[in-house]
Amino acid sequence: MSKFSLKKLPPEVLRSTAQKIRMLRKLASLSQSNLAERSGVSLGSLKRFEASGKISLESFLKLLHILGRLDEFDGILQPGEDIRDIEKLFTNKS
Repeated sequence: MSKFSLKKLPPEVLRSTAQKIRMLRKLASLSQSNLAERSGVSLGSLKRFEASGKISLESFLKLLHILGRLDEFDGILQPGEDIRDIEKLFTNKS
């Protein structure tokens, strides 16, 4: 987080995401070489990602697929519930 914000900034999210992928890779007992080969992501890209958090979206999605987490990513940009829709359930229209 920056000095002026309570929210994480993009570089922080990149680093924490890379750490999570590294942890998931290790929990799956996969070496960097194994994950790179199985996902079709180059070993250099995977190493750079784990070190810096930088990777193409397509390569990131390939890694998530092999780690069994692609569905989680697919759900992150769903539109939120509109409170007006919820309120309609409780209004009396008789």
